[in-house]
Amino acid sequence: MKTSKPVRSAMALAALGAAALILSPAAMAQSKPVDTTPSKHLEIIHHPNYDKTVFMPFVPAIKIKSGKILWLAGGTALPVYHDHPHKRDQLQKYMVNDLEQQTRQAMDGIKQTVEAAGGSMKDVVHLFIFRARPRMGDIGKASFVVNEYFKPYNHKPTTTNLAVLELGEPEQLVEIQAFAVID
Repeated sequence: MKTSKPVRSAMALAALGAAALILSPAAMAQSKPVDTTPSKHLEIIHHPNYDKTVFMPFVPAIKIKSGKILWLAGGTALPVYHDHPHKRDQLQKYMVNDLEQQTRQAMDGIKQTVEAAGGSMKDVVHLFIFRARPRMGDIGKASFVVNEYFKPYNHKPTTTNLAVLELGEPEQLVEIQAFAVID
């Protein structure tokens, strides 16, 4: 059966997309078992009589017992390495008007940076989450996405979640700064 050139091109693109998804770092990371043992550098602090039936996406405090502090630059929806000053085409490509997507892209960059330093997401101690142009429900949307990055490790960092009027770019909805403790 002979197919037209546009159909063959579409089929080839679909096959490439499927292969990229299968071979993507996120897909490959999901296939490896995740180490859920607590970080040896951190001690999670809870009040003696806290209600364990209440879901909290963070813990009240984390005591640093050892290790070195990794202080990350603020992460945005842009790739970790991007042009400065920012270029309009990059902003339009990465900073779509979707808080969850921008949060996910920022967290992807944070995860890559922590791993480049030899750590994992279970080593993250604190996140500052800055959300621009806040709307009702945004804190929950951002917190849900952020929590996805720690759930596989059975870890919750401390967090500060702030609503601000604006961030560095008009399209920017979120910026996240992280601290981790690693060897």
